[in-house]
Amino acid sequence: MELIARAAVMYVVLWTLVRATGKRELAEMSSFEMVLLIVLGDVVQQAITQEDMSITGAVLAAGTLTLIVVATSYVAFRSKRFRSGVEGVPVIVISNGQLNQRAMRLERLTVEEIHSEARQHGIASIEQIRIGVLEADGRFSFITNEPETDIEAHRQL
Repeated sequence: MELIARAAVMYVVLWTLVRATGKRELAEMSSFEMVLLIVLGDVVQQAITQEDMSITGAVLAAGTLTLIVVATSYVAFRSKRFRSGVEGVPVIVISNGQLNQRAMRLERLTVEEIHSEARQHGIASIEQIRIGVLEADGRFSFITNEPETDIEAHRQL
């Protein structure tokens, strides 16, 4: 039973650490961060199993972690409030061509990062963006101020 409790506690600790790193960091890990993540797995394994090197111990630890992931996923599916706490929420970082400095500070984003993302989406200038969103998974979505299409212009006539 101690092994199961250790696995559950370490899951919560790891989840907290990963969420604390922020959205952007998860979307674009450097090679150093990837190595850190792998090493972290070994450290966590030792904390969970202690001296237990048995197959039973490994199965119990892996089973507990899997059960927690499945249960968390199910509860997140059923509860919007829980889902936003576990998975995060999208954040508007650009509104009508203006950077949202408060959101940028909270998400630890630089102006250069946002300009780079805009360029990768084929947007030359921040002023062209009506809404820029940092999604919960760390990727950016942009809605631009495109001119009306012919269809939209005919609807207004």
